[in-house]
Amino acid sequence: MALPQLTAEQRAENLKKAAAARTARTELKKKLKGGELTLAQVFEQADKGDDIAGKTKVVDLIKALPGVGKVKADALMEQLEIQPTRRAGGLGSKQRAALLAEFSA
Repeated sequence: MALPQLTAEQRAENLKKAAAARTARTELKKKLKGGELTLAQVFEQADKGDDIAGKTKVVDLIKALPGVGKVKADALMEQLEIQPTRRAGGLGSKQRAALLAEFSA
């Protein structure tokens, strides 16, 4: 399937939308890191249709939590059998509950 040819204006608009989404994801992760948001609140936002929360990768959300780095996040994802490409809006209820239990203590 060939990609559609975009006009210069369409391309510029798409680039603006992508930049805004990246900025919003960065802000979401900063709020997680700073303790302004919890993982449960991010999942609630995703359930309510917030595209930014729902389309953010779970591993990125975990890495944004205080005291969690890449190694710990990767190990936890493997332990809970969550694929690295999984996004917050696409988590199953058992995976979500396991993550929340891990970080509620």
